[in-house]
Amino acid sequence: MKKLSLIGCGRWGTFLGWYAANYCGFDVDMYDIPTSPNFIELRDTRKNAYLTLSDNMHLYDNLAAVLKNDIIIISIGCQYFRGLCKELAAYDLNGKTFLLAMKGLEEPGATTMLDVMRQEIKQNIHIATLGGPGHVQDYMKGVPSCAVIDSDEEETKDKMIKLLSSDLIRFYYGADLVGNQIGAALKNVIGIAAGILDGLEWYGLKGALMARAPVEVGRFIKHFGGNPQTAYGLSHLGDYEATLFSKHSHNRTFGEKFAKGEDFGKLAEGVPTLKAVKNIADKEGIDMPICQALYRVVYEGADIKSTIRGMFERTLKQEFEKL
Repeated sequence: MKKLSLIGCGRWGTFLGWYAANYCGFDVDMYDIPTSPNFIELRDTRKNAYLTLSDNMHLYDNLAAVLKNDIIIISIGCQYFRGLCKELAAYDLNGKTFLLAMKGLEEPGATTMLDVMRQEIKQNIHIATLGGPGHVQDYMKGVPSCAVIDSDEEETKDKMIKLLSSDLIRFYYGADLVGNQIGAALKNVIGIAAGILDGLEWYGLKGALMARAPVEVGRFIKHFGGNPQTAYGLSHLGDYEATLFSKHSHNRTFGEKFAKGEDFGKLAEGVPTLKAVKNIADKEGIDMPICQALYRVVYEGADIKSTIRGMFERTLKQEFEKL
């Protein structure tokens, strides 16, 4: 029996464990902290709101217990990842392969999850990243989708794609490790903006948002050494339907409720990512009008309608920059 481990029993992490167990033939060892409500629910009932654990999925509240396997998927809140890496660094991880399934940047420095892991774990490990569209609710109905796996090691990328591909998820080979991480993270930020437009019932502006957002996300990717065209791939633009329109999107729902003055009460990864992006954009002089306006609304209490309208008062310019 093939075996892999999963760290993080939230909605997305638990699904990835279920997917590996039921579509890819793995025996899956799952870990979360014992006080996690998600873990407690799975431990007590063997199910959550989306799925029921299969017999080849095993729960552990001891981190060491799941580190015996050679492949480990991680799906936790991005702002908690550095703390986890500090814990992981105390174990012998040499030769193990990690698939990072989180979509966010660590604030305040807009640090990618790959860089966080490399900074904290100085061992011979292999790292790949996962990005692209897909909601647990749709997957559990058997609706297929596509995703992208990237790594700076071609063998690691090829290994993970071949092990995890199925007729439910078609994985593409990523060609821009930096760009795919940033694109995946910033689609959550754009999801918040889309939700705010929904909350205002300014639906017509979502088309303009979808057209202009990849342009400024591409600038951000380019600043970090990636290919700006990656913003138009699966990790960013390809994830727009799931993030900007779907009722299942936490980030879109956060934005809609925010515009209505209501509390969402769940993790919306785009909120801390927005702060990280604003910090770097201001510091480095990167023109990101959507993100900077969104920051003023979410973090500084700026009036939503006037701030959005203010974006239309900017200096007139060409739609596309000269190449």
